[in-house]
Amino acid sequence: MYTVKKTIEISASHSLKLSYPSKCCDLHGHNWIISVYCRSMNLNADGMVVDFTHIKTLVKEKLDHKNLNEILPFNSTAENLAKWICDQIPQCYKVEVQESEGNLAIYEKDQ
Repeated sequence: MYTVKKTIEISASHSLKLSYPSKCCDLHGHNWIISVYCRSMNLNADGMVVDFTHIKTLVKEKLDHKNLNEILPFNSTAENLAKWICDQIPQCYKVEVQESEGNLAIYEKDQ
């Protein structure tokens, strides 16, 4: 089994829709640290699980310097964002989304 990990930093804003009062309901931004894990039993014709550049391009083009509420059809929590990213990338099985120091959400597909 081959595994690759790509870590990307993006800047993006969002506001959360919560069932309780919170300052996170106001528009604010983060420098998100996103780690994408992909694996495969076999390498592709180029000798890779997936090209690191393809992962970076997909995440940066869709999310970097954006208001996440304007482009994502769900409440833009770190947990929801981790699952969405995982669903976008072939061979991806796990994503970590750190929205600030000490706040990390992890999504991992069931095996």
